[in-house]
Amino acid sequence: MISDLIYYLLPALLILIPAAFHLRAKKKVSAIHHAVLKEAQDAGLTEPPSLHPVVDLSICMGSGACVRACPEKALGVIKGKGVLINPTHCIGHGACAPACPVGAIKLVFGTEKRGMDIPQVDPDFQTNIPGIFIAGELGGMGLIRNAIRQGTHAVKAITSRPHGKADYDLLIIGAGPAGIAASLAAKEAGLNYVTVEQEDSLGGTTYHYPRNKLVMTAPMRLPLIGEIKVREISKEELMEIWQGILDKATPNIQFSERMEEITPVDGIFSVRTNKATYSTASVLLAIGRRGTPRKLGAKGEEQAKVVYRLIEAEQYRDKHVLVVGGGDSALEAALDIANEPGTHVTLSYRGKAFDRVKPKNRARLAEAIAENRIEQLLESTVREIGVDNIALKHGDDILERPNDAVIVCAGGELPTPMLKKMGVQVDTRYGE
Repeated sequence: MISDLIYYLLPALLILIPAAFHLRAKKKVSAIHHAVLKEAQDAGLTEPPSLHPVVDLSICMGSGACVRACPEKALGVIKGKGVLINPTHCIGHGACAPACPVGAIKLVFGTEKRGMDIPQVDPDFQTNIPGIFIAGELGGMGLIRNAIRQGTHAVKAITSRPHGKADYDLLIIGAGPAGIAASLAAKEAGLNYVTVEQEDSLGGTTYHYPRNKLVMTAPMRLPLIGEIKVREISKEELMEIWQGILDKATPNIQFSERMEEITPVDGIFSVRTNKATYSTASVLLAIGRRGTPRKLGAKGEEQAKVVYRLIEAEQYRDKHVLVVGGGDSALEAALDIANEPGTHVTLSYRGKAFDRVKPKNRARLAEAIAENRIEQLLESTVREIGVDNIALKHGDDILERPNDAVIVCAGGELPTPMLKKMGVQVDTRYGE
């Protein structure tokens, strides 16, 4: 009789025991993902910057396929349902949607709380103004392979446009992925073109990513170069590829040249930069959504020691450094520099407290302040930047500090007003 009982129970046990372990593992993963979501919510980091997924919970079966497909670890599974647990980490790869086995994910721009401005373009990426094209991140697509495809496609359409009496057939603004692809396509097509880039390097938004960040997950095809067969590549590896392309194909790119105004003149365009004025038949805007770095408006800001991003903390060893800003980028820059031997770091922010920052960064900053590695000055603004010192307004006082370098992490001025001023039609999307 006991043997009969074992005979009937054994198959059930063989099913129930693995199922119990599986459920336990799922609960553990759910708890981990919930903790990540709560940390993002506590820090106020709940708004995705670009194209992002929305999960239909009535369809989602919690398979986790979207989580495995997401290289940014922005998605998780909580209580058996897919959730965007790290919204600010999502950069629009879009790999999650096709990975979902039940079609529960759609990709949208903006949210109910924060709209996202998306310029109107036709299938050739031309705006409502004939001759002005938009490709890449400014059009809402942050994915590198999409930006490359758009830049290449736009130039094909531009080659058939009349060139009129302009000095150039095409002026490309921006040398990120879309701008690089467009520059190569323009050279391949034999167009008389020039590309201007406000930074001193290739890469666009990817140039500003943290070290070793995974930036691409699929091969890309570039004019004049062919297919670059990579699948998972870090920021540093991608920068090496861009530099190799620059050396091999020698596209006509002018660095450290910022576009300031585009004006239509007799059927062509006059483009004024901080260095020159160009006459061109077509314009391709391949700029990022971060726009032009926001300036302080302080006396002495034009000095070379004032920069708007941190590239390598090592260059600030044994120096007095001021970091300005109240977001994660400012805190992380100050902390990285403070870890270098002999540095003296002052962190200035105009607000009363650091909002919308990760709890881990907040805790690291508190530790650095306690160890006298960072001087924190809240409710302060930069009044003047001298050759070897700075002056900050702090309450009713003017504080002076020795200074060798200033790093401004105050975000960027979005290009939307510029587009509207030009007459480009822009739609605001709220989760569409």
